[in-house]
Amino acid sequence: MNVIVILCDTLRRDHCGAYTGGKPLNQCWSEEAPEWSVPTPNMERLAQRGTVFENCWCGSTPCMPARRDIHTGRLEFLERGWGPLEEGDADLPRQVSGPPNTSITAIREQGRSVSYLVSDHFHLWEQGSGNYHMGYSGFQFIRGIESDGLYTDPIEPGRDFTCPESAARGKCERHWRNMHFDRHEEADWTCARTFRTAADWLRRNRDHQDFFLHIDCFPPHEPLDPPEEILKLFWPDGYGNPEDNADNWPYAKWAEAGLTERQMNFTRARYAANVVLVDRWLGHLLDTMDDLDLWKETLVIFTTDHGTYNGDHGRVGKLQTHNHDAVAHIPFIACHPKYGHGERRSQLVQLVDIYPMVLAATGSRFPAAPLHGIDLLPVIQDPGAPTRDYAVAGMFGGSMTITDGRWVLHQPPGPDNQPLNWYGYHLARFIPYPLGDFADGCRPVGNHQSYMSGPLWLSDRQADPNELRNMAASHPGEVARLQEALRHELQRLEAPPEQLLRLDLSRRETSDPHASCCPA
Repeated sequence: MNVIVILCDTLRRDHCGAYTGGKPLNQCWSEEAPEWSVPTPNMERLAQRGTVFENCWCGSTPCMPARRDIHTGRLEFLERGWGPLEEGDADLPRQVSGPPNTSITAIREQGRSVSYLVSDHFHLWEQGSGNYHMGYSGFQFIRGIESDGLYTDPIEPGRDFTCPESAARGKCERHWRNMHFDRHEEADWTCARTFRTAADWLRRNRDHQDFFLHIDCFPPHEPLDPPEEILKLFWPDGYGNPEDNADNWPYAKWAEAGLTERQMNFTRARYAANVVLVDRWLGHLLDTMDDLDLWKETLVIFTTDHGTYNGDHGRVGKLQTHNHDAVAHIPFIACHPKYGHGERRSQLVQLVDIYPMVLAATGSRFPAAPLHGIDLLPVIQDPGAPTRDYAVAGMFGGSMTITDGRWVLHQPPGPDNQPLNWYGYHLARFIPYPLGDFADGCRPVGNHQSYMSGPLWLSDRQADPNELRNMAASHPGEVARLQEALRHELQRLEAPPEQLLRLDLSRRETSDPHASCCPA
């Protein structure tokens, strides 16, 4: 069958009507949340046509590590951080379509399928990760968002802009410049252009058998600049009050970052409006599928790479601390042509599961290397089919999260966060790490004090779905159970053994605390 994978970056689960039933946000996780509802009728259309997975957890964070999970079917964060695909990776589009630069005629003659990428996600092309497009039969990059250096033209007199004096200034200025030249109506936003381009591709390419279309939409990821007409659904003043504007979307505790409560709420409104924008143009794609009658022969997977803090835990933006529910617990909806329509599943699933799902659905070859992902097609067909007992997530060099779906443990690294090794020959560019010399397949990471951590943390999602209370001290038995489970999971996943040491999970009496594949 055909497969369409739709990934919308930084999409909170509680902003998807398929998961909230349209309830106001302050009834979803805390009274601190806004009282508005976020209308997402097209995400709900997918839920009616498909299977809603209620227990999906991301895996590797943030943006590009999550994509490498999808492209390889293996958890990246166990071995390295943000980086490009490497030569040994059996990346997903090449498994579908064969070697790059193969003609469409040859792809068909080899019994393979056409793959295509449509994306406005600049990171896919940016130094430090910019080769994720190369395995597809074809691709289209929708330009103009965030730090994409599209325009350099002088700005006409009388036009001005403000950006924070920070590392984000370059991104802010380039994005503002792109907006100035490219946006005149809602259809000009990159989100709209991405879904329109994908819909046009479907109209022209519907006759390909078992095609794989990958749509990677950067919004609702910041910059939070939705059309004012949508913003007014949540913030009647629109952009009219300059005092509402914060400098940026800080990854920090919002009060410590200098945001007023009104600015924090304005930020929430802009994020909600970005979600509505995404949903509107998702609807354009779904309408095209209706017109072409593609549902009877197409598997559609809708998800995100991770969520974000939006006032919960006193924070805004991702990273900073543990991967709590707001970041790690994500939407995942799969629409099969025959099975699971309007149904829900409680099994634990992760983004690495997309890889075997796409290969199985398109009849493509599986790689020889073992996968961390699980084909979910049997789960869609059979509500009782098993997946995994635990999901594991994290950011390279940071804390690790393990959950059985109810209890969640966030295990921080030890005080020195050592030993830690970066596996692979590429350097850490986008998110820098202090790397040593390459030897024996990896580089030692020195003096990396993870900022994405916090105290040992235990949550009971049944009583506290947004993980606002730390129950580690009152439930030592659950902590010990999940720590033992994490030990076993890391071994099962063939994680580098030193990960147990840096997390203080190794049985020190039988392990060398200085074990490392890399020279000191």
